[in-house]
Amino acid sequence: MSLPFLSGERLYLRPLEESDADGDYPTWLNDGEVSQGNAHHRFPYTREAALEYIRRAGTVRDAVILAMVLHEGDVHIGNISLQRIDSVSRNAEFAILLGVKSCWGEGYGEEAGRLLLDHAFFSLNLHRVYCGTFSTNIGMRRLAEKMGMVEEGCRSEAAFKDGRWLDIVEFGVLRQTYVEKFGGPNV
Repeated sequence: MSLPFLSGERLYLRPLEESDADGDYPTWLNDGEVSQGNAHHRFPYTREAALEYIRRAGTVRDAVILAMVLHEGDVHIGNISLQRIDSVSRNAEFAILLGVKSCWGEGYGEEAGRLLLDHAFFSLNLHRVYCGTFSTNIGMRRLAEKMGMVEEGCRSEAAFKDGRWLDIVEFGVLRQTYVEKFGGPNV
């Protein structure tokens, strides 16, 4: 098992491990409820696909892809990432998948998100972090706001999911705004 990369009060973030493909992780993307607010659940997700993703995640330098793991019981509850890291424009896209439904609404996403944004701004020296989510994904919209992000715009009918067109709402936060709201590094 990998050592924690970033650690919080109730959970830690670590690199994905090949053994994660043998756990519940692949089932999350096959669960329509877990994937309701994202672009997954269009094609079946297999253990082999998970292994391929995990192996790639460990080699890229334009993304930080981590498992969210509870301190208590070492339970892998989700994945979180900074994707499309642009070192010239100093920005990245935030993404999160909380796969264990019993953990929904418990503040784990916010704790993990703050750990990763601290890392983005104070270790990677990013200037801006952004995300987009379906207009119907109330949980992600709330999480973005709790992490200091502001709604920046909307892409009308930009995604097709479950037989209907959905708007994608864009959020973002600048380092300075994040520091004003939360203070300096907690990493």
